[in-house]
Amino acid sequence: MKKKTDDSVLNKVLTLAKQRGFIFPSSEIYGGLANTWDYGPLGVELKNNIKQQWWVRFVHNRTDMVGLDAAILMNPKTWEASGHISHFNDPLVECKKTHKRYRADHLLEDNGVDTTGMNLEDMQKALDKKKIKSPDGGELTKLKTFNMMLESHLGPIKSDDNKVYFRPETAQAIFVDFNSILNSARKRVPFGVAQIGKAFRNEITPGNFIFRTREFEQMEIEYFVHPKQWKKAFDMWLKEIKDWLDYCGVSKKNLVFREIKDGERAHYSKRTVDIEYKYPFGTKELYGLAYRTDYDLAQHAKFSGQELVYTDPETQEKYVPHVIEPSLGVDRTLLVMLLEAYDQEEVPTADGKKEMRTVLRLPHVFAPYKIAVLPLSKKLELRKVAEPIWRDLTKQWFTNYDETQAIGRRYRRQDEIGTPYCVTIDFETLEDKKVTVRDRDTMKQDRVAIAELIDYFKDKFND
Repeated sequence: MKKKTDDSVLNKVLTLAKQRGFIFPSSEIYGGLANTWDYGPLGVELKNNIKQQWWVRFVHNRTDMVGLDAAILMNPKTWEASGHISHFNDPLVECKKTHKRYRADHLLEDNGVDTTGMNLEDMQKALDKKKIKSPDGGELTKLKTFNMMLESHLGPIKSDDNKVYFRPETAQAIFVDFNSILNSARKRVPFGVAQIGKAFRNEITPGNFIFRTREFEQMEIEYFVHPKQWKKAFDMWLKEIKDWLDYCGVSKKNLVFREIKDGERAHYSKRTVDIEYKYPFGTKELYGLAYRTDYDLAQHAKFSGQELVYTDPETQEKYVPHVIEPSLGVDRTLLVMLLEAYDQEEVPTADGKKEMRTVLRLPHVFAPYKIAVLPLSKKLELRKVAEPIWRDLTKQWFTNYDETQAIGRRYRRQDEIGTPYCVTIDFETLEDKKVTVRDRDTMKQDRVAIAELIDYFKDKFND
């Protein structure tokens, strides 16, 4: 079984992801674009399954939630009010030799310095004391701040008057639309608004595959509560996140729940818990849970001049709701699921020897293909039986059809992409009207009547 501290695991997952159509380097035929990635035929299915299951779990299966799909570009005043223009900064240093830029805190951490609670002055002192150089061996410039907002301009003329920003988070639209959501959805506090969407950050040093990218996708909830009820709601959402990770097949032993101290939290947060994962490249953030108080609604009310308050229909009490924010990254969820699911084991071969089997043990509900239909050969008599089975199964589950290469190789291929079950049509099928169903995880095989296949898989996928 793999070890999470083994860097080779990440390389193996990256190789499998490209070869099997999960994730490709973007614009590769032109040399690529630094740390941008495209989700291939299997990757988009896995990604969509993650988003769909999250939405069903946290929106459809709850009575206190509604959804939103907001524009990526917003009025720039949004980001003034939220504090992103003034506070959304990273500590930047530049290599004097190569002119490459790096995050100072990352360089310090790579050199064994704990940057927890450090301000810019402390970081500069630590850089000087350790005489830290760039990864290329060059001297570093003095530290300065760098705003991570990704800028653009609307219209044919580029000027400060038409400057806009690609949103760095999905949350702000929920706050800006608070009155419209409240008036149309007619929800009572406590209630939440969920959104899945793209966000953009002009990261200084992206890297580690899809862990840190400039374009990424978030699954966020802003949960509005009475100011006196925030602790109860915070604990509830912390449990929900733990249950979700368990549902995704993430081992508890690879998770760290870190309480963020005063002075380290974001400017809007009164309490934050970072949910960290033990990646092959170190223990780093996976999700975040923050108590944002009434900061955002109060700021947008101040900057817009609009009243953003809730009136309790029973007591007539008026107040600005406080907010609990579970923030989950789609891409990091997918990365962690691949790392958790990737496994290699020795298995016996037909001639009595042993070989290494690579298997992606994804939870069934997330697997890109649920079933693969594999006729033993390309002969017409088998294809005539196999293709109707494929069509019938596809009406219920996303199903793959594969008739290329030996059956053993096809099993291994389906194992590598995480397909839970394979249905093999052989020459006995022509006589007994039965097929062989193979389980991905156990490799156990059942002989099942074609007429009973749908019910058989309904039982399997409802387990």
